[in-house]
Amino acid sequence: MTPQHSTEAAPPAQEELYALTSRLLENVGQVVLGKADSIKLAVVALLAQGHVLIEDVPGVGKTLLARALAASIDCSFRRIQFTPDLLPSDVLGSSVFHAPSSEFVFKPGPVFGNVVLADEINRTTPRTQSALLEAMSDRQVSIEGTTYPLEAPFIVLATQNPYEFEGTYVLPESQLDRFMIRIRMGYPVRAEERRLLHDHRVGEPVKTLQAVITAEEVVQLQDGVRRVRVDDAIADYLLDIVHLTRRSEDLHVGVSTRGALTLYRAAQSMAMVSGRDFVVPDDVKSLCVPVLAHRVLGKSFLQAGEFGAAEAIIRDIVDRVKVPT
Repeated sequence: MTPQHSTEAAPPAQEELYALTSRLLENVGQVVLGKADSIKLAVVALLAQGHVLIEDVPGVGKTLLARALAASIDCSFRRIQFTPDLLPSDVLGSSVFHAPSSEFVFKPGPVFGNVVLADEINRTTPRTQSALLEAMSDRQVSIEGTTYPLEAPFIVLATQNPYEFEGTYVLPESQLDRFMIRIRMGYPVRAEERRLLHDHRVGEPVKTLQAVITAEEVVQLQDGVRRVRVDDAIADYLLDIVHLTRRSEDLHVGVSTRGALTLYRAAQSMAMVSGRDFVVPDDVKSLCVPVLAHRVLGKSFLQAGEFGAAEAIIRDIVDRVKVPT
């Protein structure tokens, strides 16, 4: 008998995957100046099939980061400007009457895109914010008894202003937990800000940005993330940090099991973005604050949105856990 050979193509080599991620990082970095760490975290979330919450004062590049990432990928991009009068149907879509067929036809909303920018997400009501929950967790939308799958890749990049700004609504814990990574942009250094002024003399550079990676290649990268090796010692190190948050006297609520799984997947993605097919302790350590700080509730910052104390507590916990060698 003639042996049967598999027709499935072999997965891309590690070098090919790293080349793709490097190309993506470099392209976004052309317009988002001086924010290499923020760009890297956004790409880590994309490849780990997570979502990103970008928080800071207005005008420091939150929306620019999302637009640059979307422009660098040959895929569909949708922007939702969240306002107090926005309704869930404005996000998800609704059925409209089609006169020629005398039937109601579903008209997809802007959430049906590969890269969705939820701009100023905390300026709309909790009811509308919750419209994104199913899409972010299950990659699908259920409307009027029908479930519509979302096309891969799918990522929500949400921006929000600090809660003390007028006209903002607190994001509920269930919404925060859907975001894999939370990023703070911060102000650029003077030299980069000067270059930014120069680059904007003739227009917005992001409008000239060309796609350097396809949607299919993003899916390949996401598949590659799941093949990144995690040693048992690294997994135990991650769990030591998670369990210490649950026993901390400074926290009312520690990291959930979903939070632990999210940190695990993000560490795999960080390893790939760094050109490795295995996770090292620094991958976990560098991600603890952006992945875990918005998932805990401390005793001294019961008001929603005060994350500075949470970040300090997470850093202290990470420093107390022995790093595997």
